[in-house]
Amino acid sequence: MFREMRRIKNKISEEDAKNLLANEKRGIFAVNGDDGYPYAIPVNYFYDRENEKIYFHGAKSGHKIDALKKDDKVCFTVYGNERYKEGDWEPYSQSTVVFGRCRLIEDAEITEARVRELALKYYPDKEEAEQELRKSIQAVQLYEITIEHLSGKQVHEK
Repeated sequence: MFREMRRIKNKISEEDAKNLLANEKRGIFAVNGDDGYPYAIPVNYFYDRENEKIYFHGAKSGHKIDALKKDDKVCFTVYGNERYKEGDWEPYSQSTVVFGRCRLIEDAEITEARVRELALKYYPDKEEAEQELRKSIQAVQLYEITIEHLSGKQVHEK
């Protein structure tokens, strides 16, 4: 169902692709938007490696929500791990592309638990994360991507 990578020599292991997904701070979330145009936006996220899920929060209405109501198939991409080899002026970088299905989480307990994990990834300490959680959890809308396919690659940008 999903295409094989065309340039197989650029492929990184599934483990490396998952590590990139776990460690990067932002990803690009893409849906099938209005009139057949893709709609892609950057989001902060949390990757639950054990359950193969990606969580992010967002508004309760708007382009993203309208698109998900029509079609729950999504793409999520992260990139990073940029590094240089000695003597090279051009970087090596990695990316992970995920295809899956996205849904709104309706359960308040699950929302709070996942948003807590998300906050701990971004706030400098647990106290600040908890403070923000208490202040804004009622307004948070949580989304869950169930991963159906994942691949990663490394490119040498020259």
